[in-house]
Amino acid sequence: MNFSQRNLYPSQRSTNFGRAAVATSEPLATAAGLEVMAQGGNAVDAAIATAATLTITEPTSNGLGADTFALVWDGTAVHGLNASGRAPAAWTLDRFSGIDTMPTRGWDVVTVPGAVSAWVALCERFGTRSLADLMAPAARYAREGFPVAPVTAANWAAQADLVPHENGFAANFLPGGRAPAAGEVFRLPGAADALDLIGESNGWAFYRGAIAEEIVAQSQAGGGAHTMEDFAAHRADWVDPLTVDAHGLTIHQIPPNGQGIAVLIALGIMDRLDLGDEPDSVRALHLQIEAVKLALADLHAHVADPGSMQLTSADLLDPAYLDARAKLVDPGKAGAPETGKPLKGGTVILTTADPSGMMVSLIQSNYEGFGSGCVTPRYQVSLQNRGAAFSLDPASPNCVAPGKRPFHTIIPGFATKDGAPFMAYGVMGGPIQAQGQAQLVTRIARFGQGVQTAIDAPRFRVLSGREVAIEDHMPAETLEGLRALGHEVVAEAPNVAFGFGGAQAIVRHGAVYAAGSDPRKDGMALVR
Repeated sequence: MNFSQRNLYPSQRSTNFGRAAVATSEPLATAAGLEVMAQGGNAVDAAIATAATLTITEPTSNGLGADTFALVWDGTAVHGLNASGRAPAAWTLDRFSGIDTMPTRGWDVVTVPGAVSAWVALCERFGTRSLADLMAPAARYAREGFPVAPVTAANWAAQADLVPHENGFAANFLPGGRAPAAGEVFRLPGAADALDLIGESNGWAFYRGAIAEEIVAQSQAGGGAHTMEDFAAHRADWVDPLTVDAHGLTIHQIPPNGQGIAVLIALGIMDRLDLGDEPDSVRALHLQIEAVKLALADLHAHVADPGSMQLTSADLLDPAYLDARAKLVDPGKAGAPETGKPLKGGTVILTTADPSGMMVSLIQSNYEGFGSGCVTPRYQVSLQNRGAAFSLDPASPNCVAPGKRPFHTIIPGFATKDGAPFMAYGVMGGPIQAQGQAQLVTRIARFGQGVQTAIDAPRFRVLSGREVAIEDHMPAETLEGLRALGHEVVAEAPNVAFGFGGAQAIVRHGAVYAAGSDPRKDGMALVR
């Protein structure tokens, strides 16, 4: 792996090396994770503290009412955690009669939030510190205030007029009628109290106590269907990750209801193709784009809550099936398989690693930016809108139903090599996540790029048919070569509307870690 290619792409960031590492999309959250490890906590402790802090310092992407997934290497194996929320019991198809698609804001898109249950489950199984201790950094920033980071401030301003103001969003997140500027100190004192309660009660207050009571009361007052029974029934599930071998690595992903399986399908197809020797060549990009198109076609046709899928994950990852899919790739022409409806996203990804070898990839999200726009007045719980990803088509495996989990875009990533941990990683940003992960892994494992170089490198994003968006710092000759193969290339400036996402990754490098973070957000990787 080449760590010296600092000037290959525009950011010119260097990879950071250390015996412990935290990489996130926001500097104060990164510092919170390192603070916990400096006090004796492990990588899971750091991940929990970092995740909680991100709900405060980057509310444009996640909040206390978000959903969470995680992959944990504990020294012997990779463990998966699905803490996504389920639909309230009253969400029958009849409830949404008269409309063709799910709403995007308001109480009827709020599934029971899972982030707090993830923190509790991780703490109980792998943590060494109390949950109260791990909530303390986030509560401090919420109570005392934090300076808003530049990209967060820009995203905040961009969403100010997009999110409805009447369900608590404006009252809590637009002080004085405007979004805070970069560097302006912002406070969430009610959220600080909520974090204290979550820590003191080990999460009980969020699902059975005062915080749940406030959410349910606000929902019912606003025409929502949530009940205390819905919250009490929520649970986070430990799952066995799905895997595929590609580029000399074993890639681990959470099983559906998320899109992680698309990463595995895409990498499984890429591993069967000759990508050549140059990562930015026409050949390499063309074949990767075609593999991603096929993976997304399968994703949108078949993936949902597992109980509603007609094909199993094993069917989609069967080596014979991947062989057949790879044979559909024409090395000389762009194809146009159906890739489904593009989804939006607002997400944070964090990775942590400690001196013992424990590593974590954790992803947390509201779905679309600030989510539903529903924010409770006392505890300032900002609630996701993951229910917007349900379908109202009775024939769809993702059709809304009581107690069902919707299709999810957010996916942590983990890679092992010869049974040992190699990389904790992820890419945030709705539809780019599976596509971006496949590109990141391929650049590092197939082409030998260093972790920061691979993060900085230009990405593509499959849109529909033969249309593909590519960051405009991809070499011009590559863009023209792709057009000659029939790709309808849309060259975009880096992260127009966050379309190319943001990545964080930590790679095991001998006795130390190599950590990288994404300049497309306020990303920061710190080591010690």
